[in-house]
Amino acid sequence: MISLIIITFNSKALIKDCLDSIATQSYKDFEIIIVDNASKDSTTAFIKTNYPNVILVKNQKNLGAAKARNQGIEIAKGEWILTLDGDVILDKCFLAEFSEAIEHLPQKVGIIQPKILCSDKLRIFSAGISMTWLKRFYDIGRGKPAGGTFNIPGYVFGACSAAAVYKRQLLEDVKDINGYFDERLFFLFEDVDLSWRAQERGWRTLFCPSLVSYHYGNSSQTPKEIRQYLCWRNRKLILKKHKQNKLRLFLISVCYDLPRAIFILFTNSYARHKIGNFRRIKDRD
Repeated sequence: MISLIIITFNSKALIKDCLDSIATQSYKDFEIIIVDNASKDSTTAFIKTNYPNVILVKNQKNLGAAKARNQGIEIAKGEWILTLDGDVILDKCFLAEFSEAIEHLPQKVGIIQPKILCSDKLRIFSAGISMTWLKRFYDIGRGKPAGGTFNIPGYVFGACSAAAVYKRQLLEDVKDINGYFDERLFFLFEDVDLSWRAQERGWRTLFCPSLVSYHYGNSSQTPKEIRQYLCWRNRKLILKKHKQNKLRLFLISVCYDLPRAIFILFTNSYARHKIGNFRRIKDRD
């Protein structure tokens, strides 16, 4: 069995397409778990009425993507876990291709990255996550035409959790006090951190282009200022968590993090407010 864990947050306009794409799969050995992060647009009522066989978890407030995925994983029964954002549509052969792919996987592959296309079905949204020398993280192929090298399987640093398949054994292996996905991150980079922990424990991530999905992107409509702040904050937390060579970390900080922090403080009022609150709390302590 594969467990499909879908996060929703004000997703009524898009969740029907997601669930209908699952219902039409020829491979049927799956369960669907939806974790709703306190939607205000009757998402959960729509799901209850139209998809009664779905397991629905309703949060009373928005607990973040990392926590919501962990809630789904905790109750999932599958040997494999497919994480999906509520605005992702699966190609009609996705689960059949998955069932065939896992028959031939090398033993230490614990994460499968599908080919995630943009909603126009012509451009890449993500073919996995890469990490540069500066410890910057990118979705491989973002915005590029979908053919060519993106039809060739290969190993990548990590998987984009908007549509990613995780082996249960791997998830239990990398789980720590902050969960499978690190709940402190709330949203953004939680998939980077999990992939990094998996690598440190000897697991590998395989890009599998025969598994195709389509992603609208930012269906939560999170404002740019908040996304920018969370990217900055979560990057700092991840770099601290995954201990780096001190000299390299110093060079990364001088070349990239310091200029970026100055830019954010001058241009992002939300970040200034959050950082100011953090300093006041530290001063009181």
